[in-house]
Amino acid sequence: MAQASNDSTLNEQFAALLSAEGWQLLSTIDPSMVSSKDAAWTLNEKLRKDGHAPEVVRAVIAQSELRYKARVKFGPFADSLIFTPAGLEQATRLTIAGLHAQRFTKAGATHVADLGCGIGTDSIALASAGLQVTAVEKDETTAAATTLNLMPFENAKVVHGGAEETDLTGIDGVWLDPARRTDVAGSTRRLFDPEAFSPPLSFVEKLVDSGLDVGVKLGPGLPHDAIPANAESVWISDHGSVIEACLWFGKLKRENVARAALVIDKDGAHELTSAVADKDDKLAEVGELAAHIYEPDGAVIRSHLISKLLESTGGHLLDEHIAYFTHEEKISTPFARGYEVLAVHDYNVKKLRSWVKANGIGTLDIKKRGVDATPEELRKILLAGAPKGAKNRATLMLARIGDKRVAFEVSPH
Repeated sequence: MAQASNDSTLNEQFAALLSAEGWQLLSTIDPSMVSSKDAAWTLNEKLRKDGHAPEVVRAVIAQSELRYKARVKFGPFADSLIFTPAGLEQATRLTIAGLHAQRFTKAGATHVADLGCGIGTDSIALASAGLQVTAVEKDETTAAATTLNLMPFENAKVVHGGAEETDLTGIDGVWLDPARRTDVAGSTRRLFDPEAFSPPLSFVEKLVDSGLDVGVKLGPGLPHDAIPANAESVWISDHGSVIEACLWFGKLKRENVARAALVIDKDGAHELTSAVADKDDKLAEVGELAAHIYEPDGAVIRSHLISKLLESTGGHLLDEHIAYFTHEEKISTPFARGYEVLAVHDYNVKKLRSWVKANGIGTLDIKKRGVDATPEELRKILLAGAPKGAKNRATLMLARIGDKRVAFEVSPH
């Protein structure tokens, strides 16, 4: 019943938003006007005093709040899009959607079906690249939002329906972003089994078997043993956050690339690739601590390409089960963040509190691998012993090396 109520509320808000009054009012609101709960409440009161209907005010403020949140993914372009809460959560960032579209154009696709298009971010990128686009969405409200978002593109149309029932006649490329959450007791829960996705990964394989060129966006936690043998898998990290894993089939798959880590930072895009499916990290060497420790980017870790990174940078792992690697030299690579080792401490909370106090540490950054500790909670415990007004800053990297837990005191490069 809770989910039905949520859907009803969303539909009512959307109807109010698309009314003449709602649409006109939305165009006058800068999303920064609802940047906090207090600001949203103040605006709510003002709009009602101005004589706007309560349901219209609620709808406009709700949409403006979504647009404000969406600026993280879409920048200023968010202010021109229509969102649903679930659609925003799963929407592809526009820069990444552009990379997806490039795959299809390079493969020679002409007409792409975006199955499970959500609010249409990937469809926008595909249409912007000059491709004919059929965007398919089974949720009626979301499909309506997508229709509005795709209005500027004559080469795109929206179909309200399910991915598995879509007629793909005339389609030569398919893009899917399966729903990876389910509703339980009025809240969403993330799914990890690819066969529980909507549509499931087996449906993707059927499309591939039918001769279509297919790309699919999945969560970065995708297990390697679930990846079909005929797929190229790419984990993408955007400014330090691993945001997705993509599988590419047919002409969309590159020759001699089975796995890749694509790292996007302020200097552009950088890629690490392997021609084999999932064997590289088993070859990584393990050795003693050197002068510097490096933490590979999450995309490198997820794609199991640490040993490939070590081939190009040198160095070795500290432990075969831990992603940190060590090197005698200070090296520069977009695929890992480096730290100079200042000292090594036993992982002992009492001793570490004494270390914090003795060094006047007031700000403490904590990173960890293989240690059962929550950095936020540990930070509170350790800083509780800090002298009043302590201003020094320090960084600890916690790790399990063999059977021993250690805390490396480090300085970021």
